[in-house]
Amino acid sequence: MSGTVVVGLDVGGTSTRATALTLDGERLGTGRAGGGNPTSHGAERAAAELLTALREALAGVDPARVRAGTIGLAGAARLLADPAGRDAFDRAWHDAGLRCPYAVHGDALVAYASGTASPDGTVLIAGTGAIAAAVRDLRLDRVADGHGWLLGDAGSGFWLGREAVRRLLADLDAGHPPTTLGRQVLDDLLGTTEVAARPRETVDALVQAVTRRPPVELARLAPLVVAAAAVGEPVATGLIAEAAGHLAESVSRIRPPATTTPLVLGGGLLTGDTPLAAAVRAEAGRRWPEAPLRSAGDGAAAAAWLAARELPEVRDPAALHALLVPTTP
Repeated sequence: MSGTVVVGLDVGGTSTRATALTLDGERLGTGRAGGGNPTSHGAERAAAELLTALREALAGVDPARVRAGTIGLAGAARLLADPAGRDAFDRAWHDAGLRCPYAVHGDALVAYASGTASPDGTVLIAGTGAIAAAVRDLRLDRVADGHGWLLGDAGSGFWLGREAVRRLLADLDAGHPPTTLGRQVLDDLLGTTEVAARPRETVDALVQAVTRRPPVELARLAPLVVAAAAVGEPVATGLIAEAAGHLAESVSRIRPPATTTPLVLGGGLLTGDTPLAAAVRAEAGRRWPEAPLRSAGDGAAAAAWLAARELPEVRDPAALHALLVPTTP
């Protein structure tokens, strides 16, 4: 089967990654480009980034060898419902020399597949936003949260940043000096850790600094909270515990207590050695003690696997997953 090639793309708001793999697990090429989410950037620009990543991944590869492809994309349903957007992606696919069909799946499904080959399970993603989804037969089933910064995304990077500012404002209102985390937030937003002689002046300045920027930019304060929690700062530690509780509660809406299928953790806040990842793992261990916990991995490779498993010559998708998609516990 080494002559057959599959292509996978993991398309996000800030980057687009592509990979070309044989069914024997050989990585023939990878490509990277800018953000390709058509909701954020428009269909034409998104398609241009898609084409750039595809061409890099296919450099030196005969496109005629590519039998199938998958694009993992946030807002996949919107793209599929938009004829102009789908036409733009079709043109990019064709301009890369590809004549095989391709599928479009939501980024949550691709994140799930990057962590496990099991057809049924749950994925929890926490980055700027937060969403949980149940997977049935490798299709997204029920979804919890993902409601955006105004109505939800509890436990997300946005939530951590907003709560850090709210804690600081509460301290200033009460006439208390800023905590260690509070001083870091002050410095980030106002460029100083000093509080005015009249604390209300600092409160007003903070409110103005936040409200004159797009609300979602509060998510950039999340790394401050994570770093402070890592060294035991009390307010940050409390916020991490609250965030983990919110995220686990979102999962609980769609995952019964006795469930033993895998739970995949994805997004920048839940992959790697972070305090929030550790707290969510501990909370998940209490709620679903028999469930395997997995970390999301290479989304582009997972997308390629999703494409490959539909080919008639693939009779053991789980074994193929082990070849194509590197996973970590």
